[in-house]
Amino acid sequence: MNEAKFKPNPDTHQLESGNYTWQSPSNIALVKYWGKKENQIPANPSISFTLSNCFTKTTLEFSKKEKKSEGNYSFEVFLDGDLKPDFAPKIETFFKRVEAYLPFLKDFHFTIKTHNSFPHSSGIASSASGMSALALCLMSMEKAMNPSISEEHFNEKASFLARLGSGSACRSIEGPLVSWGEHKAIANSSNLIGTKYTGEIHESFQEYQDTILLVDVGEKKVSSTVGHGLMNGHPFAERRFSQAHENIDKLKEIFISGNLEAFISVVESEALTLHAMMMTSQPYFLLMKPNTLAIIEKIWAFRKETGHNLCFTLDAGANVHLLYPKAEKEEVLQFIKNELVAFCKEGRYICDEIGFGAYLVDS
Repeated sequence: MNEAKFKPNPDTHQLESGNYTWQSPSNIALVKYWGKKENQIPANPSISFTLSNCFTKTTLEFSKKEKKSEGNYSFEVFLDGDLKPDFAPKIETFFKRVEAYLPFLKDFHFTIKTHNSFPHSSGIASSASGMSALALCLMSMEKAMNPSISEEHFNEKASFLARLGSGSACRSIEGPLVSWGEHKAIANSSNLIGTKYTGEIHESFQEYQDTILLVDVGEKKVSSTVGHGLMNGHPFAERRFSQAHENIDKLKEIFISGNLEAFISVVESEALTLHAMMMTSQPYFLLMKPNTLAIIEKIWAFRKETGHNLCFTLDAGANVHLLYPKAEKEEVLQFIKNELVAFCKEGRYICDEIGFGAYLVDS
């Protein structure tokens, strides 16, 4: 697969105005992507659970301009009804990256209306859900202009475009498991798009739960772009990239066998390795909070005492994702209420589970 696949065909239908609304979920990586090459290419492969309840709903309204603007894109962005001019630079960068694949961008004025089902800046990947939802809206426009586009190509190109906005966004188009990055053991794996994992998946992983403990709510101390850049020249980078390949090999076997003990070992190791990379970069960062560590210790004690299959993972922040089988939901939620909620900011947590990707809400 190469970028030429996503160059557009000549328009067969004209659009004047309209709107599309897509709802796209966030995702949580089991094997983490950390470090990237030019053009949003991952330094190592990753694999993630698509979520369900943590999503972005985006409406893209468009109207054709009387005269094509040579130098500027015309758009405004609203979050929950409030104009967000501080979002504009990211959208501008995204449009510049994808214009070669969506040449109609300067022909229209866009109003982007977006809503997150989770608190903004809560450490949940809003860039993944937001950029994938926007990419899907733009693909709906292209399909209206070129109705012959197949569903497969639609999803692939949406993932390709989303990646150029935010790397992990390419994993939010489909579900419940999506890989991104070339890996010898995963069929059709690609650096350019996220691909739905089609290997055998044991029933133990059906309806897997993710409860997100909000330890810290606020803007990231380190942006993802800066964080990924810190892997350039990192003394442990090459070994880390090899480790990611090895852990995907392990997960492939685990998905077949349903070995939850082995699953826990890989997932928790991946989470701690991500933070170890940040703690040993130059400059170095410590993104976990004392309450993050307290929660991890509580999880380990709970697992030892009860034999339940609760484990944690982390993104590049202080919040904790608790992963566990649906069969253990009642006991885990009671554990959260009894022992973990005290470590959450204002007692806040979000109950989620694996989902099946984005969908068109309205058109």
